[in-house]
Amino acid sequence: MPEVDAFTRPYWDAAAEGRLLLRRCRAAGCGVAHHYPREFCPSCWSEDVVWEQATGRATLYTWSVVHRNDLPPFLDRVPYVAAVVELAEGPRMMTEITDCPAEALRIGMPLVVRFRQDAVQFRRDGDGRQGGDGRQGGAGAGGAGYVVPVGAGYAVPVFAPA
Repeated sequence: MPEVDAFTRPYWDAAAEGRLLLRRCRAAGCGVAHHYPREFCPSCWSEDVVWEQATGRATLYTWSVVHRNDLPPFLDRVPYVAAVVELAEGPRMMTEITDCPAEALRIGMPLVVRFRQDAVQFRRDGDGRQGGDGRQGGAGAGGAGYVVPVGAGYAVPVFAPA
């Protein structure tokens, strides 16, 4: 689950408004857009990068249907389509495909961003090791440390057929 901090807050605030943001390098001769958000350009290592609103258009690069995922909040969503999309601006992004049966998916198909409101944020409580039953520390941990809800939800970018 995302951890909102001072650096990523603009991304999550924009998502809550239905806008997808990318980072773009402003260094001379570079100009590369990238996603996931970083404080530097992964192409030239410049720290002269800014937030930029994406068009929200993408094409399907690859996907997989997930039939089992024990972690909150995914357990209630299976099966779902995990995917990598290529944004119109160039970067590839991991996401979920919605509103389309897996049988209808095709590499290169046009997609548009949508935003799903997830109701609860979770945090790890314990030593950071996750067991398959949702507990931290795995089997034999004595029950100490669980994945626990910590607050209001957030908007998650997902993609659907254009």
